[in-house]
This record gives sequence, structure tokens and C-alpha cells, in this order.
Amino acid sequence: MKTVKTLKLRIKDKHTPALAAIAREVNQVWNYVNELSHRSIRERQKWLSAYDLQKYTAGFSKCEGVKVGSATVQLVCEEYATRRRQFKKARLNWRVSNPKSAKYSLGWIPFKKGGVSYRNGQVKFCGLNLSLWDSYGLSKFELRAGSISQDARGRWYLNVAVEIEGIPSEGVVAVGIDLGNKTCATASSGQTLEGRWYRASEAKLAKVQRAGARKQAQRESESPAFRQGSSQK
Repeated sequence: MKTVKTLKLRIKDKHTPALAAIAREVNQVWNYVNELSHRSIRERQKWLSAYDLQKYTAGFSKCEGVKVGSATVQLVCEEYATRRRQFKKARLNWRVSNPKSAKYSLGWIPFKKGGVSYRNGQVKFCGLNLSLWDSYGLSKFELRAGSISQDARGRWYLNVAVEIEGIPSEGVVAVGIDLGNKTCATASSGQTLEGRWYRASEAKLAKVQRAGARKQAQRESESPAFRQGSSQK
């Protein structure tokens, strides 16, 4: 059985300046679509979709000096539209690229399947050959979509999804039980326990309980303690 797992690998610190430059370009795209979307909502009452935002940013990757690819720009637009819909806001927070700012946004660079390739202990991305500590043996996997992210200590990581062979659980020790209205209980294996005997005897039980309550009240009223308390009043 195949399953998808995300691997996280540390990128060597010597690539920090190059990755920070690409992260600034990602922030530029985010801030641009943030302002564009807000103006569209404010002036035309139109919520731009991810597809609309992608059309406005189609030529950014072709600008001089820009290293980020068009696939990454498209993913930024998709992520922005998703988060705007999630938080139900006309404008989200700006992404800050200045590391000295208190509102600095940690680096984030998404990529699609085929955006990175692994060879000879390095990952190639946007023309960069990134060295990393390969503790998983990436040569054994087909790299899919993912991202390059930064933590609070300034270290960069490659987060990439791979397909691995999953080991199915035997699941023979425990069985889940679901109590129901029609059946008494249903096991996770599909076996059902028929019968709602309590429901059939519910009316008779209520009658017995009422009779028992009356007898208990009568016994208490005939007790010496009850008569003594009544006489004191």
C-alpha cells in the first residue's frame, strides 16, 4: 500500500543569502496580490480568485533579476486565496522581509512537483545547487511538491512529499463498539448485537419505580423519627 509522507531535511547555512533573496521575491508576490485583492473588493466588490490573481502575476518571473519561477508564483496566489477564504478577511497581513523588524516573516518558498531535483547529494532549485544533510536517502524517492522554509533561528529546511510503501496495521487486538438506537451495538468489524430489551420493559420499570417510591414515602411517614419531627413543629 502506497502512502505519502513529508520529509524535512536541513539545508546548509552557506545557502542562506540566496534563499533569503528568493523568499523576498515570494513576499513581493504575496504583498502585491494582497493589495490587488483588497482594492478589487473595496472598489468593485469583487473577490478575485486564485486564477484571477495568477493572471495578474503571470509576467513576474520574467522580470530581470528575478529567480523565482512561475510555478512558485502560482502557488503563492493559490495559498493567498485559500487563507483569505479561511480567515474571511478582505486583506491579510503583509509579509515583512526585513529580518530586523519585529514583524519579520519567516522565509517560505513553495514549489510544485518537479520543482526540485536531487543529484549527488544536492537539490537543484531555481538554478541553485543546495547542499543538505540527507538523512533519508533522497535518491530512493521521487520528489513531489513541497516548500523550503525557515525557522526562528534562521535555519533553512527542505520539506518535500515522497511516496513510500506503507505497512498496514493488523488491527486484530481491539474492536470499536458503537452504541445505537436501532441495534444494541455495532462493532467496527461490522458485527451487530440485536435487541433493545430495556426499551421493551421501560414502561413496566417506570410503574414499579413509582410504586416503590410511594412505599418508601409511606414507610418514612410511619417512622418514629418522622412523627417526632412533626410533633416538634
